[in-house]
Amino acid sequence: MAETDQAPPPSDQLAALNLTDTVEKHAFSDRVLIRSIVGRPDGGAGLAGQRVRAGGWVKTGREQGKGTFAFLELNDGSSPANLQVIVDAGLAVLSKLVATGTCVMVDGILKVPPEGTRQKIELRVEKVVSLGEVDPAKYPIPKTKLTLEFLRDHLHLRARTNTIAAIARIRNALAFATHSFFQEHNFLYVHTPILTTSDCEGAGEMFQVTTLISESEKLEKELIKNPPPSEVDIEAARQVVSERGEAVKQLKAAKASKSEITASVAELNKAKENLSKLEERSKLKPGIPKKDGKIDYTQDFFARQAFLTVSGQLQVETYACAVSNVYTFGPTFRAEHSHTSRHLAEFWMVEPEIAFADLQDDMNCAEAYVKYMCNWLLDKCLDDMQFMAKSYDKGCIDRLRMVASIPFVRISYTEAVELLEEAVKGGKKFENEVKWGIDLASEHERYLTEVKFQKPVIVYNYPKGIKAFYMRLNDDLKTVAAMDVLVPKVGELIGGSQREERYEVIRERILEVGLPLEPYEWYLDLRRYGTVKHCGFGLGFERMILFATGIENIRDVIPFPRYPGRADL
Repeated sequence: MAETDQAPPPSDQLAALNLTDTVEKHAFSDRVLIRSIVGRPDGGAGLAGQRVRAGGWVKTGREQGKGTFAFLELNDGSSPANLQVIVDAGLAVLSKLVATGTCVMVDGILKVPPEGTRQKIELRVEKVVSLGEVDPAKYPIPKTKLTLEFLRDHLHLRARTNTIAAIARIRNALAFATHSFFQEHNFLYVHTPILTTSDCEGAGEMFQVTTLISESEKLEKELIKNPPPSEVDIEAARQVVSERGEAVKQLKAAKASKSEITASVAELNKAKENLSKLEERSKLKPGIPKKDGKIDYTQDFFARQAFLTVSGQLQVETYACAVSNVYTFGPTFRAEHSHTSRHLAEFWMVEPEIAFADLQDDMNCAEAYVKYMCNWLLDKCLDDMQFMAKSYDKGCIDRLRMVASIPFVRISYTEAVELLEEAVKGGKKFENEVKWGIDLASEHERYLTEVKFQKPVIVYNYPKGIKAFYMRLNDDLKTVAAMDVLVPKVGELIGGSQREERYEVIRERILEVGLPLEPYEWYLDLRRYGTVKHCGFGLGFERMILFATGIENIRDVIPFPRYPGRADL
């Protein structure tokens, strides 16, 4: 999809930020936000006559009246709508103002433009306060249509485009909504570690954190510059120690003065210290330290293997088992060599955990949370959603309204497979085989939400073989109390479960999936000491943004995407 260079006109449905006859300055700047002017229901017309200072970046600019004045469309990121600014030639060199990307701050008077124009208000400039020029021949983000793929090669500038700025505001709104929802429902926000020594998912696709490589490279350079001592050097140092020791003996035997003996002992100690350093240095070898043929992680920074976290769930459970209702919201990492439009190496997860609660409670919380976020966007971000509907996905606002207003369908995994098998019998073709025991593919999930039910679907009670060890084993011993929330457009949005609170059962499950017990002893302690029924889920934050906006590639909804081969900035 292409980037458009014109934002939509402000909607009459936009919430008024200030309905008085004056416009307030930004709290920590001497300018006003453009949104506080054009974001009003009247489009700013009621502010005519007000003197304001506005700043922003030129979206489009053009000289008019044979170079006597210029029109600028100014945007400061506070709104998808621009403020039209008119500058007379006597105030500045107009050619320096009109280039896309130019940053200007101006003082002027708000005036109602002539009849028949799209704008409800415009700023007639009295003074150009500051100017950040752009060379249009070199600026890589012109006002022409640009693909989102192109913009990924200019991460440091792409936020100046309407699309990426709108996504940033939507992302901000969803983050605010997340905290609001859980705070309103008495959840405690817990910061879980980014560095971890345990693998939550058991897939092994983790980024290792180590200083062994850099330390090894540093040592190699040092050894080249200052080679380790030879055996001859060490033998010579031993001889010096021997000679110094003999000298001390002779002085003591001769009953020399105390000062003479002290000086000789000092020389002996100095020789011993030198020998010790030489012997220690002779043991230095290039390369990563090993012990018994394996990497010696006791020499690493944490004295053991460490990784970037794939989830904060296990750690946040420790707080759920103490203060009841908690959530964590932060970055997670997967070293998965995937180039699909749904995968990132670094992405954000929202992970609540609820004590004294079961799978039914988990589903209720997940559904309420998704509905809350949809309503939040409709209430707080309608102008940006209208831009996304106009530019990328005509149905995105209707989809938010639908999800916010209707109950989610709930079916068991077995029922879901039966429905998919019926579809296959009816002629539907899937790339991935449908049979009981498979992990549902994205095409299966989207069929259920977009074709079969045409609404969000919660699938629960999955086969234990395709789910993580910490999910509670059901009485049939074949399935676990897991649930996934599937939504149109993206498929799986949320994955969660009731956790296994029975000590013997979870211990057996850890061994069954081939994980060592030692790294999880602390996790088992939560079951040994005061165990409690509890549940939780994880929402992929970027997937929520994909669902809301209709953007196709997950790399375009995170400010700085990391994926195989790319980690710019």
